[in-house]
Amino acid sequence: MSEAKTPTRTPGIEGPLAGVRVVELAGIGPGPFAAMLLADLGADVVRVDRPGGPGLGIDPAHDVTNRNKRSVLVDLKAADGPARVLDLAERADVLIEGYRPGVAERLGVGPGDCHARNPRLVYGRMTGWGQDGPLAPRAGHDIGYIALTGTLGMIGDPDEPPAAPANLLGDYAGGSLYLVVGILAALHHARENGTGQVVDAAIVDGTAHLSAMIHGMLAAGGWQDRRGANLLDGGCPFYGTYETADGRYMAVGALEPRFYAEFTRLLGLPDPAPARDDMARWPELRAAVAARFRTRTRDEWTAVFEDSDACTAPVLSLREAPHHPHLAARSTFTDHDGITQPAPAPRFSATPTAVRTGPALPGADTEAVVRDWGLAPGWAPAPLPNPEVHHPQ
Repeated sequence: MSEAKTPTRTPGIEGPLAGVRVVELAGIGPGPFAAMLLADLGADVVRVDRPGGPGLGIDPAHDVTNRNKRSVLVDLKAADGPARVLDLAERADVLIEGYRPGVAERLGVGPGDCHARNPRLVYGRMTGWGQDGPLAPRAGHDIGYIALTGTLGMIGDPDEPPAAPANLLGDYAGGSLYLVVGILAALHHARENGTGQVVDAAIVDGTAHLSAMIHGMLAAGGWQDRRGANLLDGGCPFYGTYETADGRYMAVGALEPRFYAEFTRLLGLPDPAPARDDMARWPELRAAVAARFRTRTRDEWTAVFEDSDACTAPVLSLREAPHHPHLAARSTFTDHDGITQPAPAPRFSATPTAVRTGPALPGADTEAVVRDWGLAPGWAPAPLPNPEVHHPQ
């Protein structure tokens, strides 16, 4: 069990979005991550949590996607629930929701309801399939969305099933990041023109967009429409991963001739090595590279390639990554309230960002939000929740 506590705050750090108010209707996956990114950049993000928590989630005290946010509890199915959300929307610049199409409208908090109260509101919608199309009303998850875009089929060994890239490619790259780009663009438009709009961020759209360069290469004849046969998908022997003597791995990206020359010199590849530009001999070259990597441990090879331009790096685990000298020097990871986590990105010279508060506990910030957002004193009659964790259902 987790004990309720007041998150530690970092004073004096606001970020470039300081003053922007965001309402996040609680969900899972890409919506919360998008809201976290806005919060990392300094926006005042108020997460509207539902009583009982989400159907899929982790201990709220460890959910770093809820850092830098504040939380209130609202039951949207209660008689006064929609009105309370609309009170927030009236005072906000942005609202984010991740329901299936039509659900927000049925609950009384759709774009029409919100824009009637606040015409300048940017209404961000995060879904997998989008707001229209044959699959729009269907359930789904990251792996299914990226499967239909052709991107999942690009990943993995050609003799094995496609490899699932966690939920990073669809949910977060094709989903969250495109939602944030859309919100920021619409926010600029609202400030220039005085009118808000709806941002329809579909994971299928964003993930497809990520493959723009590959589609260009495909059209030009420079990409084969099968995995493990191309320059950037593991088919190339000098762009891929290799097992070391201790069962770990090294990553190689020595594409340019001068980097390749340094890579082969440091690797100690037998001379003459198969020609790098002769694709017919790529299997032979791969076997030679693999044999060399199996002669030393990962850490031994790391030392060999250190301070070189061979574009070769150790494949680190999640727990190892924060301790790498380069990432440690840049403070790419940070520790906050006992949780090691990625620091906010990107970085700003005039408006620095930081992890200001730990994960917002459901309903813990109601009193402060009522005060800071100018809500009526009786806006939140519901009591604070039990601070015990909500386990996945």
